[in-house]
Amino acid sequence: MTDRRDAASGPPSDPARQIVAIAASADMAAFEALFRDFGPRIRAYLLRLTRNGQAAEDLTQETMLAIWRKAGQFDPARGQAAAWIYTIARNIWIDAWRKQKRPAFDPDDPALAPPAEPGAGDLLEYKESGEALHRALATLPSEQVELIRLSFFDEDSHSTIAARTGLPLGTVKSRIRQAFGRLRTALEELK
Repeated sequence: MTDRRDAASGPPSDPARQIVAIAASADMAAFEALFRDFGPRIRAYLLRLTRNGQAAEDLTQETMLAIWRKAGQFDPARGQAAAWIYTIARNIWIDAWRKQKRPAFDPDDPALAPPAEPGAGDLLEYKESGEALHRALATLPSEQVELIRLSFFDEDSHSTIAARTGLPLGTVKSRIRQAFGRLRTALEELK
C-alpha cells in the first residue's frame, strides 16, 4: 500500500510530507492534519514539563505556530519530523521557563535611578582632591608621572606600556609601584 494521495483525497499522512507541503504552498489541510496528529502529543509532552494545563495548552499553540512559520527550515534528510517538532516544543518551553525566572522590570527600582547630582560640598571636595593630586604629581620625576598617566588615566596594560616605552615589563611594574609609593607620601605631606 502506498501513501501517495492526490490533492482531491486530502493531505499527506506522513508528518515530513505534511511539513514540506506547509512550506511549499502554505497547505492548510496538511497543517490541520499535522495539528490533529501532533497537537495532543505535544500538549502531553509540555504538560509533563510544565505541570500546568493552561501553560501546556498555550505552549502547544506557540509550538504549532512556530511549526507553521518554520516549515521551510525543515529538512527531511537531517532527521525525522517528530524529532524536529519536539525540538521546537522543547525550545519554546525553555524560552517560557527563562522568562518566568527573569525578574519583572520595576521602573521604581532605586538601582535604575540616575545618580544624584553631587552637592556643593562634594564638588568642593572633588576640586580640592584634584588639586592635591596635581600638586603631588608635580613632585614626581616626569618618567614616573608618564607611567602613572599611561597606566591609570589611559588604562594601558603594563605589557602595552612596556612595548610603548621600550622598557622591560618587570621594570615598568617596579617603577609604577615606586611612583605610587612616592605619590602616597606626597599626598600625605600635603594634608
